[in-house]
Amino acid sequence: MSEPVDVSNLLAQIPKADKGLPPVHLWNTAFCGDIDMRIARDGTWYYMGTPIGRKPMVKLFSTIIRRDGDDYFLITPVEKVGIKVDDAPFVAVTLEVLGQGEQQILRFTTNVEEQITAGSEHPLRIVIDPDTQEPAPYLLVRRNLEALIHRNVFYQLIELAVARPIDGQSWLGVWSSGVFFPIGPEPA
Repeated sequence: MSEPVDVSNLLAQIPKADKGLPPVHLWNTAFCGDIDMRIARDGTWYYMGTPIGRKPMVKLFSTIIRRDGDDYFLITPVEKVGIKVDDAPFVAVTLEVLGQGEQQILRFTTNVEEQITAGSEHPLRIVIDPDTQEPAPYLLVRRNLEALIHRNVFYQLIELAVARPIDGQSWLGVWSSGVFFPIGPEPA
């Protein structure tokens, strides 16, 4: 492991992008060690145990996060540092519904103000906790980075749910961008 990473130095290494996100998937930077940064399940970013209160800083960090296997990193062309993520690096905090039926479009906004339209490139998935049977809904944001869908937003999805047969069973789910996303079996 090398010298401790200075967060302000890490910020200075983020290339200025004209448009879009930095190409973190193309960078093969050497691992520099872990830093004491954590993203809590509610989307709060912590550095050295203290919440990062500057939203522009969090938004900037969110553009250089990458997931390799089960590990998360902040990566620049110069440094790659490990961080902890409690659940998902983003939280979908609002939902905009355009249209209805099979033509319906569901547009989510994350805690870092990124807008994602659910569809074939950005699928929804529901994970059921085997112990509590609680659903945990997720939206693919980019590559293998997901947003946990906030409980209030999930309730909105439930209200939009329609029944559709899948493999001989009736499922409740939602349409977005021409794709049906199952939420769960329709209660009998």
